[in-house]
Amino acid sequence: MRLLVRVIAVLSTAGLALTTAALPALATTRHSAACSTNWGTSAKRGGSSSTVSTPVKDVRVGKHGCFDRLVVDLGSGPRPPYAVQYVRQILAQGSGQTLSVRGKAKLLIIVRGPAARGYHSNAVNLADVSGFTTFRQVRGAGSFERITAIGLGTRAKLAFRVSLLGSSSSWRLVIDVAH
Repeated sequence: MRLLVRVIAVLSTAGLALTTAALPALATTRHSAACSTNWGTSAKRGGSSSTVSTPVKDVRVGKHGCFDRLVVDLGSGPRPPYAVQYVRQILAQGSGQTLSVRGKAKLLIIVRGPAARGYHSNAVNLADVSGFTTFRQVRGAGSFERITAIGLGTRAKLAFRVSLLGSSSSWRLVIDVAH
């Protein structure tokens, strides 16, 4: 906002007229520059190729100015292998049953690791996303043979990024989906 005030002050002292129609454009341009979300929609994979798995402990969500964030809290162990990609439908681990997930687009999040005790891998709503800009539903898709799946429904097929943070004592898989 200070930048906008400075621009108006400079333009007025220079004797230039600034119409009210130009004000929203300046504000939008500044906001867009701060929201660099050119992450793409292609599948993202990472982690180690280790056969040892890291347990999935919890899922939480957060709102940010430019994106909605999903965090998968993991236990200790080697860098957990993961894959995140848009799919047509979310299938339950083990049974292959099609799961209903709200949203026009669906991200499938796969973590090589079993569900830890207390984690509800089949919960219809793993996290409350009411009032979120992008997220529509976070649904457990089960845990079978040391692989845990999560379905993330979004309002559209939007750019996303994935980060694996932490160390061998605990890991966090972070998925940001642009507004």
